[in-house]
Amino acid sequence: MFLRTSNRKAISVVLTTMIILVASVVLGTGVVIYGTSLFQTGAQQEEITTQGIKVWVNSSEPTGIAWGAAGVRNSGDKIISVDNILVRGATVPFTQWFVDSNQSRVTSENFQSQFNSTGFNLNANMTDSEDAGVTPTSQCATDTTNDATTLEIDLDGTATKPTLCLLQSTGPVSLTTGQRMVIYFKMPAGVLTSIDSGSTISVSIFAGKTGAPTSVTVANT
Repeated sequence: MFLRTSNRKAISVVLTTMIILVASVVLGTGVVIYGTSLFQTGAQQEEITTQGIKVWVNSSEPTGIAWGAAGVRNSGDKIISVDNILVRGATVPFTQWFVDSNQSRVTSENFQSQFNSTGFNLNANMTDSEDAGVTPTSQCATDTTNDATTLEIDLDGTATKPTLCLLQSTGPVSLTTGQRMVIYFKMPAGVLTSIDSGSTISVSIFAGKTGAPTSVTVANT
């Protein structure tokens, strides 16, 4: 005769089934949340749009004094940092960038303007001094005549469009989604010379890996 044993510590079939069901629901929810997170991350794009890129070279200076200008807009979904400008493959140092990203001055009208050269002074700078062809309007808080850290540029010569106040940069320029900036940049000596006037060159503006080369015809001033 065999004795019947009773294992009171065993988990009942009902309880086991409930545990399996709960675990399945938890795992399924986790997979859905993870998949949604990946989709949202993938859907957000880093993208910049450039507008009206211009390049000028001093035709009377054979050693090569050249400036460029562009409008840049964050047209993606993430905050970006504009961190590189290449002209013919040469990097333009941050200290030779002059930027205005104030949206009250960088209006859509200013952003879509045909950026104009203000000329070159004897120190090869494009400043807000009289010998650079721009009359200071004192709209910049740091504005002083011959201030080498500030460019004050009126794109239409009237009070219709706000005067741009471009400050010398010290590093990458951050732009939130939809934010615009206007940038003037001085190229390293020798990248362009007077003989390049009228030729087509490549200018690239990058925010990380985002950006693309643009073909630009060199004008003289």
